[in-house]
This record gives sequence, C-alpha cells and structure tokens, in this order.
Amino acid sequence: MGLAVARRKLAALPALGWWLVVVGAVRLGFAWSGFFDARAVRAGTYSGTHVTDVHGRTVGVWTLLSCTLCFMCAFNLENRPLCAATLLSFVYAYGHFVVEYLVYRTITAASLGALGFFAGNGLVVS
Repeated sequence: MGLAVARRKLAALPALGWWLVVVGAVRLGFAWSGFFDARAVRAGTYSGTHVTDVHGRTVGVWTLLSCTLCFMCAFNLENRPLCAATLLSFVYAYGHFVVEYLVYRTITAASLGALGFFAGNGLVVS
C-alpha cells in the first residue's frame, strides 16, 4: 500500500517538486561520496585543498541534511516554513561555495559554475 501511495504522490508532483527530487538525488550521491570517499569530494569540488576523511564526512552530513530538505519540500510544497528552510539551504550552500572560491581559493570557477547551476536554478524555481 505504501508503494502505491508513493507512486501517486510522484505522479502528482508539479515542476518544482520534480526539480527538488532531482536536486535531492544529486545531493544524495554527493553525500554518499562524502561518507565513503573523501577523494571524490576533493576531485568534485575542493580541488584546491587537501580534504581529510573527517572533512569529507562533514560535507556528507551537511549535504545529506540539504538532500533531506529537498525531498521533504518536494512532497510538501504547501508547507511554507519548510519551503523557506529549503530555499535558505540553497542560499547558504551557494554562499559557502562563493566564499570558498573568492576568499580561500579552494574551489575552481568551473566547480562554482556547476554548483551554481543547481543552487541558482533552485533559487529561481522556488
């Protein structure tokens, strides 16, 4: 019964809900790499610095939290506080990466652009 309900909810999602599901899935993959392969975090985002296993797991936890917000919001678009929290997670995450690029030089412009694709579209669509 639970699977049938989930399928009906997925079928009824508006465009914003689908976008949040896609972004949540991408974030889930990145969280996985943070937990199990810090080298992937370094290669994917923080190419200008050394990434320890602890740092990779910290990035994984933060990304898992934002992934959870995306999924929860996708299925509860009528919940304004949840939508606001999800929107702020996009703002905070992209702000963090802008600071990493401008101040600390730990990510490349290409990484910032790729991350901006998801954060920027998330802000516009929201």
